[in-house]
Amino acid sequence: MKSYPIEVAGVRRELPLCRVNDTLYIAAFVMFGDVEITVAAARALLQIAPAFDVIMTAEAKGIPLAYEMARQSGKYNYVVARKYPKLYMKSVFSADVHSITTDKDQTLYLSEDEAQYIKGRRVLLVDDVISTGESIHAVRVLAEQAGAQIIGVQTVLVEGDAQGRTDLQYLGVIPVFNADGTPKA
Repeated sequence: MKSYPIEVAGVRRELPLCRVNDTLYIAAFVMFGDVEITVAAARALLQIAPAFDVIMTAEAKGIPLAYEMARQSGKYNYVVARKYPKLYMKSVFSADVHSITTDKDQTLYLSEDEAQYIKGRRVLLVDDVISTGESIHAVRVLAEQAGAQIIGVQTVLVEGDAQGRTDLQYLGVIPVFNADGTPKA
């Protein structure tokens, strides 16, 4: 299996290349279970973050980052746009998303209680990797519907179309790959 070497906030990893379709592969960056990289990435992102009141992310891969950023910043609360409404979520509203790493369209949900919590607050949106930007866009839509003030978007890595976006703060770039493992132009 081919891999792609990367360094994030001083931590080195080899990312396995994973097939998206016959002509597109991505370097899989997964923070789940990797405390070292999660702590280092959160620290580095907080150093460049604008002033915020609340962190918000999408379920599920952004959760470790949101947790660690909330913990390190002393904010201690963060909001997760859920993939499915839960029994305890009352008066939910939703936004649709099609992510490059998911094989079908999804919907993200936010409860009325969470909406009231972020209403009028400065919300920092975070995710592990932004490629097409669809997932973070759905989170933005939910936050805006709730009346939050979006003050920034941060991600550990960008890939593909997200490279060069000026509305994102990020720590590194990973290319997308051809089927033979070479980076796409």
